[in-house]
Amino acid sequence: MSNPFFDRNPMFSQRGATGTTVATTPNGYPTMPGYQPGQAAYGYGQAPQAGYGQAPQTGYGQAPQTGYGQVSPQQLAGMEAAYQAPSATNVDRGAMTYDDVIVRTAGMFAVILATGAVSWVMATNPSTAPIGFLLMIGGAIGALALGLVNSFKKVPSPALILAYSACEGAMLGAFSGVMEARFPGIVIQAVLASVAVFAVMLGAYKIGGFRLSGKAQKILLLAMGGYLVFCLLNFGVMLLSDTGGSFGLRSIEIAGIPIGIIIGLLAVVMAAFSLAADFESIQRGVEAGLPTRYAWAGAFGLVVTLVWLYVEILRILAIFYDN
Repeated sequence: MSNPFFDRNPMFSQRGATGTTVATTPNGYPTMPGYQPGQAAYGYGQAPQAGYGQAPQTGYGQAPQTGYGQVSPQQLAGMEAAYQAPSATNVDRGAMTYDDVIVRTAGMFAVILATGAVSWVMATNPSTAPIGFLLMIGGAIGALALGLVNSFKKVPSPALILAYSACEGAMLGAFSGVMEARFPGIVIQAVLASVAVFAVMLGAYKIGGFRLSGKAQKILLLAMGGYLVFCLLNFGVMLLSDTGGSFGLRSIEIAGIPIGIIIGLLAVVMAAFSLAADFESIQRGVEAGLPTRYAWAGAFGLVVTLVWLYVEILRILAIFYDN
């Protein structure tokens, strides 16, 4: 699901913590009192004055003397050079960049793949299958707990986010290994479909200007809440009922179509829209010049949504093949 960290932390929203829009200069710096666009800030919006309205006087063979409020040619040249110099970037200011988010996202996926490979082998080997099952259950519980902790933290913790990645990898590896053993080729199909959805949404956001309105975001949040209730109910049916089938309530058919496919497709649409919301939150963070540490929050949001998208597509394919 979409990263709740973005919604709860005012630093990723359009307004600051005080609820008012933060005014900035054309170069992205916070404005000072008396700032007016197009003017240099000598004092409070005033141009530099030489003395008390007089130009500096120089004698024969003497260097120009500057008094209080006067600017020498050397100082004027330095000001002009500073004015013409390129503005400071986020890297120069130690602020969050898109590259920072990409690097940390790649690091999280590296941890997921490493732990996932171990749990995959454990789950698909008959002699270690019970251990693989424990890794899947333990990873799911750990990922849920750490996901909630990271979502509610105002300042992201790299250690907790990487720990979440390890738990997520343990769950995904075992689950994917079992599905692959049952339906050969299903994992690569789910991976390719997830990448395709991500690429389409990124292109729609960057090129097509796709954005979620405030009303659409509220509808998405309500839909995600309803889907969460269904997942919890379905999990209880699978644990307590012998007639729930391999996928619980998802195996029930309507007009010959398992409702798991219908609900799964709706979940994929929700995950795709969540990606657009994540892109917008990351863009706001970069434009606001947040500290580099917040790149971990951007990576966490993307990984949570992509994992959700992959699991939904994998489940849809499994229900389709099983049916």
